[in-house]
Amino acid sequence: MNLNLSTVRNIGIAAHIDAGKTTATERILYYTGRTHRMGEVDDGTTTTDFDQEEQKRGITIYSAAVSCPWRGHTINLIDTPGHVDFTAEVERSLRVLDGMVAVFDAKEGVEAQSETVWRQADKYGVPRLCFINKMDRMGADFTASIDAIRSRLNADPLVIQLPIGAGIDFRGLVDLIDMKAIYYKQEELGSTFTFGDIPDELSGPVQQRRRELLEAIAETSEPLMEKYLADEPVEPAEIRRAIRAATIEHKLAPVLCGSALRYVGIQRLLDAVCDFLPSPLEVPPVTVADVKRPDVEHELSCDPGGSLAALVFKVVMEKPVDLYYLRIYSGTLKPNMRLLNAVTGRKENITRIFRMFAKRREQLDRAFAGDIVAVIGPKSALTGHTLCDQRRPLLLESIKFPETVISVSVEPRSSKDRDKLLEALAALERQDPTVSVAANPETGQTLISGMGELHLEIVVQRLRSDMNVDAAVGKPRVSYRETVTASGEGKGRFIRQLGSHGHFAVVRLRIEPRAHTRGRASFEIGSVIPDRTVSPEFMEAMEAGITEAAQSGTLGGYPVIDWKITLLEVELHRADSSELALENAARMAFYEAMAAAEPILLEPIMDIEIVTSDEYFGPIMSDLNARKAVVRQTRIRGSDRLITADVPLAQMFGYITKLRSLSQGRATSTMTPSHYAPVPPADMKALVG
Repeated sequence: MNLNLSTVRNIGIAAHIDAGKTTATERILYYTGRTHRMGEVDDGTTTTDFDQEEQKRGITIYSAAVSCPWRGHTINLIDTPGHVDFTAEVERSLRVLDGMVAVFDAKEGVEAQSETVWRQADKYGVPRLCFINKMDRMGADFTASIDAIRSRLNADPLVIQLPIGAGIDFRGLVDLIDMKAIYYKQEELGSTFTFGDIPDELSGPVQQRRRELLEAIAETSEPLMEKYLADEPVEPAEIRRAIRAATIEHKLAPVLCGSALRYVGIQRLLDAVCDFLPSPLEVPPVTVADVKRPDVEHELSCDPGGSLAALVFKVVMEKPVDLYYLRIYSGTLKPNMRLLNAVTGRKENITRIFRMFAKRREQLDRAFAGDIVAVIGPKSALTGHTLCDQRRPLLLESIKFPETVISVSVEPRSSKDRDKLLEALAALERQDPTVSVAANPETGQTLISGMGELHLEIVVQRLRSDMNVDAAVGKPRVSYRETVTASGEGKGRFIRQLGSHGHFAVVRLRIEPRAHTRGRASFEIGSVIPDRTVSPEFMEAMEAGITEAAQSGTLGGYPVIDWKITLLEVELHRADSSELALENAARMAFYEAMAAAEPILLEPIMDIEIVTSDEYFGPIMSDLNARKAVVRQTRIRGSDRLITADVPLAQMFGYITKLRSLSQGRATSTMTPSHYAPVPPADMKALVG
């Protein structure tokens, strides 16, 4: 690899399902020379959707990494899924990327998952470009899409291109920086294009948008402001430099347009990636914790000569050994290096390093800071773990994933298959951080939890086809939560004689409700016990007992959220008090306090967005009301009606099939987890008895 990091771009392509991300990726690979034939999603022949389930369903399920050259730059690109059930793939990709291309359907504008990926990019501070795709689609509306980006995403879109025509009349675009019209030759698959004069009918809109462009960038650049106020001409190179600076500083989001399916606008999109998105050198230094001194933080810059620090952001099960995807933030990685896993404290070997091209691999003799590569060799690393130099242990911020909302029971067909099933489930958990496996303490059943019905369907299919485990699968069930609605106190006494050792501890604590805050931990532990009365080790033992107890509440054994614990009193014995005793006493006190604090069940509420034509609006609304939905808004978008509502997940199993029936297959919907809300008393009585 070229060590000139200024020419590297680590980007992702993200959008709502069916906006055209994978088709755009396929065109990018063709125009950059990485493939010699463009695959098509409908044919199951695309490079990045290489999994059998992806090809069968025509959707992206797993993020795929590819690298390609353009104008002397190296673009490391990750194509991400658009379906909400696989949002974790987007989450972990954006955590390690420096820029994003957000793709929008020109007819649909900003859709539900568009908002989700935009928020994820905001969370990780990722600069982004907007690509209004499918300008050739009937009903395409470029101006409405821009307005939706501004209003629904709270963004500042900067239009740098205008489409020439729309729908069947779409035939090219106008570059507002160079002030040229560009026409693509579809018969040559868009490989060649010609420049021409701006059509007369677009003269007014082009001049208006050009003024808006100059005004917007002048507000971000003093030199350009002076030129603009003095009415002096501004060179295209100056405009590009100003747009680049504003994009990297999150002040503006450049907007381009085209049609990936019809080969229009992709080369200009690649130019924009190189011109406006940052290199690893232009991204702010990452903050890392010092493992030896946890209270000390350092800033780590992208330096190939620095101490090695890399984040594991994806684990893929492969035979005979697993594949680990890394983003290298500092240092140089070489084969046969022995690194420290800063999370587990274990040593990990790196035997080989690969540059990935979807499922193909190119072996490397080294990789540098700013690189995204795959390695084999580690044994215990998981998503979010840091691999670093043993001499300077550093801990990068991990990746946080949304909570699971749905589960199914799985049981082996025969007792001899039980170990095989548990081994396969453990492997699935390692690969997908949004899959969790647990045993139901009441029934003894094994439960797989995930992000939605489709997610669990894919997990079960992998269990059967990839791992050859024939398991009996139950019906989907809701993953409820528990919380408290009042204050309650509890006292736990753990006084035991175990063998020759005595164990003594008495813990008294109070639990009370805590307001839920998005993005923060759902609990808090405090203490009014005087300092130095209890050793730090004993305090940690009590906190461990409390957090473990909170994994299964008193109503239905569901996790407890949104609570605050205050430790009030601890009784110790000089000889017999132990960490084991404190942990168990705290656990007992938690359960007693929770039982006294008026616990209730919470159910996941989904944010649903439905797009339908007018003729099916009435039946769909009636069905939503029957499902206890709270409709937040109905509005007109083009020729369609858009319905947004909050609805309990328990009411939505099999909804896609019902919606197809109500609309003759014409309506579409997207569900995303929104929040937890109390289960109605009548329903709670039925659930917990």
